Amino acid sequence: MIEGLIDRMQALLGPLQAADDPRQYFHATYLRTTIATSDEIRRGGFLDADWVERWDVAFAGLYLDALEAATAGRPSALPWQVAFSALRDLPALRHVLLGMNAHINFDLPQALVAVITDAEFDDVAVLARRKTDHGTIDRVLASRVAAEEDELVKISGPGPLLDRLLRPVSRLGTQRFLRESREKVWANAVVLSRARRQDPDTYAANLAELEELSAAKVAALTAPGQVLLRLAATGFGVRLRGGS
Repeated sequence: MIEGLIDRMQALLGPLQAADDPRQYFHATYLRTTIATSDEIRRGGFLDADWVERWDVAFAGLYLDALEAATAGRPSALPWQVAFSALRDLPALRHVLLGMNAHINFDLPQALVAVITDAEFDDVAVLARRKTDHGTIDRVLASRVAAEEDELVKISGPGPLLDRLLRPVSRLGTQRFLRESREKVWANAVVLSRARRQDPDTYAANLAELEELSAAKVAALTAPGQVLLRLAATGFGVRLRGGS
């Protein structure tokens, strides 16, 4: 399954690069982290490799569907509309952060609910395994921060002196906001699971709230300044009402 996902991502990268589309930066970063996740699966780094693979495919599929819709001129969810419509001349790192924010805050809770049944949310032992594997993904992503930064420097150049001086702080901030946002993601997935048990309208209302919150957070990242430092202070994630 994940091999097919990687093939799909690679097929979409070429046209983005050929068109010098700034969406290529997040896409290429995501492709490399997906390959890293695949390597970790093969290494035996997860408690339930089959579940992680199903989750990874479901998660990535939400982004890829949004990207394909946007490139075909069809509407996508609000967070992706904001991320995809960002100014082309923003730094490559900013485009990566926009994509990460939309994907983690909006898509990830939906992906978790798609691959964790309500009964599993109620099963303490199963849920603990899912949360452990979810945390392992954090470590895989955190391990990629320095390498991904180096890739972006190759693309955009070393940047202003202040950016270079702040790079170690930015790396720590990136690792912290990944951890912080995913903790909120888990709480939001629990809220969506509870809503799903009630009725479709309740679930739709919670999803609409998540969409609005996520879009506002993505929009905030388009402001000028040292965005990573600002994120380290204000946080990267969003939280639905009713989340703990």
